Amino acid sequence: MQVTTIGLDIAKNVFQVHGIDGNEKVVIRKQLRRGQVMRFFEELPPCLVGLEACATAHYWARELTKLGHEVRLMPARDVKAYVKRNKNDAADAEAICEAVRRPTMRFVRVKSAEQQAQLMQHRARDLLMRQRTQLINAMRAHMAELGITAPQGREGIKQLVAIIANDEDGRLPVDARASLIVLAAQLEAMQTMIGSIERRIVARHRSSPDSRRLQTIPGVGVIGATAIAATVTDPAAFRSGRDFAAWIGLVPRQDSTGGKPRLGPISKQGDRYLRRILVVGAVSMLRRAKLNPERYPWVTRLLARRPFKVVAIALANKMARVAWALLAKGGTYRPRLAAA
Repeated sequence: MQVTTIGLDIAKNVFQVHGIDGNEKVVIRKQLRRGQVMRFFEELPPCLVGLEACATAHYWARELTKLGHEVRLMPARDVKAYVKRNKNDAADAEAICEAVRRPTMRFVRVKSAEQQAQLMQHRARDLLMRQRTQLINAMRAHMAELGITAPQGREGIKQLVAIIANDEDGRLPVDARASLIVLAAQLEAMQTMIGSIERRIVARHRSSPDSRRLQTIPGVGVIGATAIAATVTDPAAFRSGRDFAAWIGLVPRQDSTGGKPRLGPISKQGDRYLRRILVVGAVSMLRRAKLNPERYPWVTRLLARRPFKVVAIALANKMARVAWALLAKGGTYRPRLAAA
């Protein structure tokens, strides 16, 4: 019996396979070790393979596509509805096999290795920035225990580092200075690594027409433009800018029934990194709008009747829709036409 559809539940070492034939009869139900996966699919004729869009899924999708199989990635949340009862690898693989054949199922575009590499730079930078914040907070807390404080911001950190480096300053005990010198050296190394990654991101931005056009949107800087350009390689995957904003999670969560619409806070589904970048850019725009209200009439009118955070989400939603329009239709942001 020829296998037509396979549900593959991937993991670190043990993979579960569930295969059916043209009559929807189960013909394969087995476990594979990581080293056996490629050899198993090399011996199969081309078929439809379904996977959950989780860690390493894009790698396996690329490798199985090279063997001639049709690979489809699906959100794990959508596959969950097809799990019959208890949670185990065999049930998950069976649910994947069932979900991949549904005509209304939503599928995830397979990322290329280059696309994943570009996004990896953003994730690495984000991790290093969080670690830098931890170091700064630790230095401030340790020195505050000894009565040494400094203003917030970069200048305050420079003052603390100068105190640590000054051996003649008697406010720091010897053991405390020895520990703080290690933290200060790690902070300097962290700054160097972040700068190195940011230079590569800027170089990528300058060589990408899409990224340069996205930067013309107010509130979208180099980081946001390169992240959106690397994530959304095919804007045709979304029907409209509203779908793109909903995919990022910048739309209200619905709990409607009986013809009564009930809208709650934003769904927070989708790519949280893009959502955070757009919200941070929107907050920056609102602060500028408060200083120059005549330049941002739409935002100023909205701030007059809505809370600050609600306006920030609305502006982030608008930025997402404009970004999709630029990617799908070309051109650059035109503030006068947008204001009109």
